[in-house]
Amino acid sequence: MWLPFLGLLLGFLIGQTLTFTVPANFAPYFSVAILATLDSTLGGVTAVMKEKYDAAILMTGFFINSTVSAFLVLLGDWIGVDLYYVAVFVFGVRIFQNIAIIRRELVSKYLSNNIKNSQSTTHEVQ
Repeated sequence: MWLPFLGLLLGFLIGQTLTFTVPANFAPYFSVAILATLDSTLGGVTAVMKEKYDAAILMTGFFINSTVSAFLVLLGDWIGVDLYYVAVFVFGVRIFQNIAIIRRELVSKYLSNNIKNSQSTTHEVQ
């Protein structure tokens, strides 16, 4: 349980101490890569909450989404059109959908726990 928090802390500390610059030409690639990572992470959280998690689906989805979106950015560079906006839009929609699903799951679990608790205290009083 403590290992993910240790990794997060270590990553944060490394990110704060080491600095590097990324050329402006790579900014669209990095933005799409970050969005692909966030989309896959939130998709995994959603799958865990719905009890449908599969590591193979998470990993293949991450790599395929990243590859296709990077190719889309590259194709846009070749033809002179900012196609990375397409990937940003699609990942943005998926991220907000996953956040909405996570929110609904958390709210429904919270409400069902409150209903169970109120029913158990009502039965004890009677």
